[in-house]
Amino acid sequence: MNKTIQVPLNRVEGDLEIRAELDDDGRVTKAWCAGTLFRGFERIMLGRGALDGLVLTPRICGICSTAHLTAAALALEHIVGAVVPPDAIRIRNLALMAEHLQSDLRHTFLMFAVDLVHPRFQTSDLWDEAVQRWAPLRGSTTVEVLRETKKVLEIIAIVGGQWPHSSFIVPGGIASVPSSGALQQCKHLLRGYRTWYERTILGCTIERWQGVRSHGELAAWLEERPAHRDSELGLLLRHGRKLGLNAAGRGPGRFLSFGAFDLPPDTKLRVPMGARQLINPGFVKDNQVHPFEQEHIAEHLAHSWAGNQACEHPAQGLTRPYATGAEGEKYSWAKAPRYQGQVVETGPLAEAVVAQSPLFIDLLEREGVSVLLRVLARLVRAVELIPAMECWLNEAGKHNEFYIPPPSLLHGSGYGLTHAARGALGHWIAIEDSRITHYQVIPPTTWNASPRDNDSVPGAIEQALVGTRVEDPSDPIELGVVVRSFDPCLVCTVHTVNREQPLGRIRVG
Repeated sequence: MNKTIQVPLNRVEGDLEIRAELDDDGRVTKAWCAGTLFRGFERIMLGRGALDGLVLTPRICGICSTAHLTAAALALEHIVGAVVPPDAIRIRNLALMAEHLQSDLRHTFLMFAVDLVHPRFQTSDLWDEAVQRWAPLRGSTTVEVLRETKKVLEIIAIVGGQWPHSSFIVPGGIASVPSSGALQQCKHLLRGYRTWYERTILGCTIERWQGVRSHGELAAWLEERPAHRDSELGLLLRHGRKLGLNAAGRGPGRFLSFGAFDLPPDTKLRVPMGARQLINPGFVKDNQVHPFEQEHIAEHLAHSWAGNQACEHPAQGLTRPYATGAEGEKYSWAKAPRYQGQVVETGPLAEAVVAQSPLFIDLLEREGVSVLLRVLARLVRAVELIPAMECWLNEAGKHNEFYIPPPSLLHGSGYGLTHAARGALGHWIAIEDSRITHYQVIPPTTWNASPRDNDSVPGAIEQALVGTRVEDPSDPIELGVVVRSFDPCLVCTVHTVNREQPLGRIRVG
């Protein structure tokens, strides 16, 4: 007889509840992923001044506020056709990349790795070492990550005035001009972060890791030097494989990237011929990369309390909270975005697959999508970001032009697409008489943690949970491992907690 468990999850940046149906062997046969918090930023934006999104939308999230600021500014620039000078592009990218660096490592070691030191996993002979490094609050790596990511965040504070919730990005560029001394300070902070990242996280130089391009080369890299095996990456790979994380959490197998980090026209950064962004846009289906076109996005609401209209493109769709307790199949405040009607996954792994990274393509072909592959992609994304940051810091300020006044924002509609640390992020806006008449946001976790769509097809996390074996239904840590591999952020995603069912209770029935 099947058993149903209902599990509230923490360490997901917000309120998330998982309901799972288990068979007699304890394996998940069906799963439901519910965002339980309504925030309504899109409704808050209505009627406000055209520029108000630059101040309000960064407050959507305290982890990826620079990403929301970027998307908000890009949407306004799309309306008026603003021109952004190359130096401003560099500084914008620098700040957003610094935000990625801190988020990737904080999530990996402060939220995800905590699951791997659960007593359930003592069967691994690496468990004691993992506890020493990753135990909450006291693990040696936990402490180091907090200290070092705090330093890299100073880069955003230097160029943007503060972090989180800075508002230095404006249509046409940035609102402040960094001095040569400020840029030198940023270089010093980034140099220190790179040194620590190479020594502690990789156990090798970035250039050496870039030479790892296949499953076989990864295995050889692990055995090449003790520093590789004993690095945080090495321990994560070894411990994760012993726990079977390379065969858990499959998901839909389709990937989406909006693209991010526009390339300044005069940059010397080495990128593939014809590339216009450091992170490529694209949609991967059946292992083939297809061009991305935002017109193919639609949000489904059959299982969401966020509205009742038929599936709509975000430029037309509305956020209208509707929850009376008698909605039948509705179970989440999150909407269900789909691309070409398909469930997709977004995030660092999606970026690597869309870019056709040789290592990740080979691992995908040999082992398939997994928890471990998602975490590996997140942990090594800095290998691409840090050299780009170094290049653009060295190039910044040569033209000393950081702002070009844009035309007035009176009427029009537009969108801003970029990537937050968790994946594809989009803002859609319409303006009439300098007032906002429409605003919709689709953050990364709305893609990954969506409920079922209008055809009752489960979302990415819901699909990834199917097949997971839960050893103890009263303490289903295995579900947390799969969910947190996506790095969900519910404060961005859901747009009231049910006080009759307090969070923290597990129901088994």
